[in-house]
Amino acid sequence: MSENKKRQDIIENKATQQEAYQDLPTEIIDKLEWFQDQKLGIIFHWGLYSQAGIVESWQLSKEDDWARKHDAWRSDLTTLRHDYWNLNREFNPVKFNPSDWAKAAKDAGFKYMLFTTKHHDGFNMYDTSYSDYKITAADSAFHTNPQADLLKYVNNAFRKEGIATGAYYSKADWHSPFYWEPNSDPQGRYASYDPEEKPELWHQFQQFVENQLLEICQNYGPIDILWLDAGWVNSMHHEQLPMDEIAQKIWQIKPDTLIVDRTIGGKYENYVTPEQKIPTVPPKKVWESNLTLTKNWGYVPNDQYKSFDEILSSIVKIISLGGNVILGVGPKPDGTLPEPALALMKQLGEWLKVFGEAVYSTRGCPDYAKNQLYLTKKDGNHYLFYEQQQGGEQKSLANLAFSYKSIENLETNENIQPAGSKISLPETAFPFGVLKFKSDK
Repeated sequence: MSENKKRQDIIENKATQQEAYQDLPTEIIDKLEWFQDQKLGIIFHWGLYSQAGIVESWQLSKEDDWARKHDAWRSDLTTLRHDYWNLNREFNPVKFNPSDWAKAAKDAGFKYMLFTTKHHDGFNMYDTSYSDYKITAADSAFHTNPQADLLKYVNNAFRKEGIATGAYYSKADWHSPFYWEPNSDPQGRYASYDPEEKPELWHQFQQFVENQLLEICQNYGPIDILWLDAGWVNSMHHEQLPMDEIAQKIWQIKPDTLIVDRTIGGKYENYVTPEQKIPTVPPKKVWESNLTLTKNWGYVPNDQYKSFDEILSSIVKIISLGGNVILGVGPKPDGTLPEPALALMKQLGEWLKVFGEAVYSTRGCPDYAKNQLYLTKKDGNHYLFYEQQQGGEQKSLANLAFSYKSIENLETNENIQPAGSKISLPETAFPFGVLKFKSDK
């Protein structure tokens, strides 16, 4: 991606990725073990921006001109904002079938799902009681549809397929009068005022955020993961939220809800979320790399999709380092998932049907990543991943820091006999093959 096309919405906090855990409730410690077992998740960024076909809602922010520089939806910002706010009158996903989404996700091998309840634009993809800017409002085109309460039906469909559910929620809200005051001229992604200068207004916004988070957890649960975006809130421009109070109320509803106040650090960033990257140094906390199938999180027509080989290579490298992977899919404005995304998901599912044992419930071996070979481990066994082009090559086993009694090719279930301290990697029909080193214990 060229520099002038590079997205500038990625907020990274390297310090929080290397911080140790503070005291956590026992339920959260146990849930983090569960989370690491799941390994693969899918996140849906879906909203009015899919109707516009633009880079999520970033074009609304004056300072984020990177989002408008080459693909401005409207020629001036005033018109852009006016037209964007009214997209709820057009957004009408009449082909929305959450059962299709859930079945495709299950077949692809995903174990948990995050759904965008609200992006920075403030448009609520569920029937909130705290805003009229929502999919179920009378002026929204989709409000008469029996499945208008999108979050409810997505969650129900995925739980039916045995997939855990989570909620993406932007702490910022550019449509809220408590965040961007009416008739103000916000300069960027932040509140249009200094919260220290208008504490009463900011308190209204704090209450608004708390109300919505509790509403999502109470009315749309059981929520396994509450994934909080807009990392500048709680870290810059005096935009503090009472996370101690909010978290305790969330945990009263469901004590093991993972809270991901991403890039903030501390006890309410239960796991960390490197975005669009494979960390050079694995985080000390439990972690999840967030990767898109395309350049963007939401649906953009004619977006450039990654190859399956690239996606699978990233997955293998991340899980061998000890991380989870969540893949981003942007549903189309009509409610369907893009065909190229479905094709990639199908390929992933086919690979996991053969090699899933080496992925799910494993832990990484970050100290071993040599010559494009990668390891995971589970129940005393180790799994060695190798690239397709390495098939037929001789590899030394001398530097393996574990003992084993036999080696199995997971693709054929045949035992492999090493020749002394070397092994010939079998040919594989997939971008990655896997050998299982069975424990001698």
